[in-house]
Amino acid sequence: MAKVKYLWILFCWTACTAQPSDQKQSNGEVVVGAQQFNLLLPKLKSKKVGVVVNHTSLVGKTHLVDTLKTLGVNLKKIFAPEHGFRGTADAGEIINDSIDSRTGLPIFSLYGKSKKPTLEHLSGIDVVIFDIQDIGVRFFTYISTVLYMMEACAENNKTLIVLDRPNPNGGYVDGPVMQPEFRSFVGLIQIPIVYGMTTGELARLSNEEGWLANKQKCNLEVIPLKNWSHGDSYSLAIKPSPNLPNDHAIALYPSTCLFEGTILSIGRGTQNPFEFVGHPNLKSYAFNFTPISIVGMAKTPPLENRVCYGLDLRKVTVKKQIDLSYLIELYNAFPEKEKFFTTYFDKLAGNSILKEQIKKGMTEEQIRETWQKDLTSFKAIRKKYLLYP
Repeated sequence: MAKVKYLWILFCWTACTAQPSDQKQSNGEVVVGAQQFNLLLPKLKSKKVGVVVNHTSLVGKTHLVDTLKTLGVNLKKIFAPEHGFRGTADAGEIINDSIDSRTGLPIFSLYGKSKKPTLEHLSGIDVVIFDIQDIGVRFFTYISTVLYMMEACAENNKTLIVLDRPNPNGGYVDGPVMQPEFRSFVGLIQIPIVYGMTTGELARLSNEEGWLANKQKCNLEVIPLKNWSHGDSYSLAIKPSPNLPNDHAIALYPSTCLFEGTILSIGRGTQNPFEFVGHPNLKSYAFNFTPISIVGMAKTPPLENRVCYGLDLRKVTVKKQIDLSYLIELYNAFPEKEKFFTTYFDKLAGNSILKEQIKKGMTEEQIRETWQKDLTSFKAIRKKYLLYP
């Protein structure tokens, strides 16, 4: 009886969505992996399922969890990344386990006591679905979550299905390639800051190149996108984290997030994080902003309630490359240079070299030249795993 019910749900869903899906393809609209239930549902038949999801995991306007429940999928557990299941927690804020009030499903935090799923986490499930909107930057932690989940699935003989989504920074590859001694949750594998791959592509690369811990290999499946290529622009309907409110901030993020490794403010506690950069000691700059506590964005922002002077980047045209000019300019302008960088900077850069290059007065062009050998090697590996033009 259960089998008949499942097949009937699958038939109804396929029948109801076939025409719109074809319509979208003919119009050239992007079809994300989470929309392709004709491919996903057969893989979930008679399976106990866990999902790694957050507020971006939507099918239309409905959350993937609610959609799968409606379709009769046997959901057992929800796993939540940084910022939580609903995407409202501050960057770095510890996420606790809880219960989803809508479905009654347990929510296990992957940004709390443990960032890598344990045997207990994965007990009682056969398949894990990963469906989170990424932005294609090494230190944006959702990719670390999928890599840890891959390792856990490999260790515990579980299948991982990645429902692919576009990368809004997917049109270029740039930045220093992370050195292994700087491995952390903001950089688990040796990739550049901007790696030009979707989550599905990066998962395939990590799996096949032996980049998971102990060279393990996960039983990985990717449901790819339709009607998207790496040169396409892509506007996110939902902000991927509380402090990335618009497409412009997302495009600036690979460059301005490096300021998180300095004592400057990058605009947390304003409506324009990653578009403002400043500090109270940069009084030679006319532009100023004052970080304040904002519920749902920044409860206790750095330099809270202090007037910061610096750069307003809201109207700059963002290049398809990491722009070091802001970092170099503000370092040179800062009166107490010995205090400018924090120890966190090297983790974000993925090396201890970039900080020293800036201190020595190297130009942006000179610094960029030192990246090229490693970037060429990475691009050759990357090319093997691309799913899209």
